[in-house]
Amino acid sequence: MSTIGFQHFRPLAVFVCVVNEGSFAGAARYLGTSRSRVSEQVTQLEADLGIRLLQRSTRKLSLTEEGRQVYDRVRTLPRLLEEAVEIATQEKPAGRVSITATQDVGVTHLPPALLSFRKRYPEVQLDIILSDERLDLIAEGIDLGIRIGLPRDDSLIARVLYEDSFRLFASPDYVERHGMPSDEKDLLVHQWVCLSKISPGGISRLYSEGEMVSIHARHYELCNSPQMVISMALAGMGLAQLFPSTVRAEVAAGRLVPVLPHLQGENMIFSLVYPSRKHMPLRIRALIDHLLAYRLFDAPRG
Repeated sequence: MSTIGFQHFRPLAVFVCVVNEGSFAGAARYLGTSRSRVSEQVTQLEADLGIRLLQRSTRKLSLTEEGRQVYDRVRTLPRLLEEAVEIATQEKPAGRVSITATQDVGVTHLPPALLSFRKRYPEVQLDIILSDERLDLIAEGIDLGIRIGLPRDDSLIARVLYEDSFRLFASPDYVERHGMPSDEKDLLVHQWVCLSKISPGGISRLYSEGEMVSIHARHYELCNSPQMVISMALAGMGLAQLFPSTVRAEVAAGRLVPVLPHLQGENMIFSLVYPSRKHMPLRIRALIDHLLAYRLFDAPRG
């Protein structure tokens, strides 16, 4: 009974080369090795398979019927192995990289960084997956993710990108219609737009000089998308807890105004997360290094 495994890929490729070149000597010249070494590898392959692949004579080689069937199935193997070596030894990043982020982070922070990356590495192409759900990077085959918090999974590595804390904002239109809250008690009677993961049931926990202030809004809308919460706040639907880094442009343009600036949420960490790999492809390493150096969450470049 023959035993064949992944260790036979190279001998099979040598066999294909012998057939293509028409002789052991020709294959040896092509591969840069000795004729005897080529002959040994093919002979051992035949022994492992339990079949004769080549009929040898003093003048020429010819394929047996079994040898022809094997050749037809593995004739592309040498090129595949060459391509694998090219990939492993490439000097410039190339290929596709997938990255996921939440809608608000992706829309607000990623485009300038990715444009800069593309200019630097034109041979790398990106798959961008925006989702407010925490996708399983390994199960989904995603190379990188930008997340709030640090992973609990030991199979993932995290690099801290930025720290931020929620603050309260509202549109000027909302403030004009409902007034600017003057203290924490005023917040109870205002309308709120709440991110469901942060303020379930309309309960918001903020801090004032280290002391927690719990606010149970009487009138609130719940939404699971941070980007939609921003849009609802801009539309004048109520007060909202937002990251200052994601609404910097809106505040600068006067489309949102801070509310009770002394209140803030807990410190949150934005991290770049990726599966632990010993041999990381050059294209993924290039994107990781670029995003870390780019300082995604800093103020836009002038």
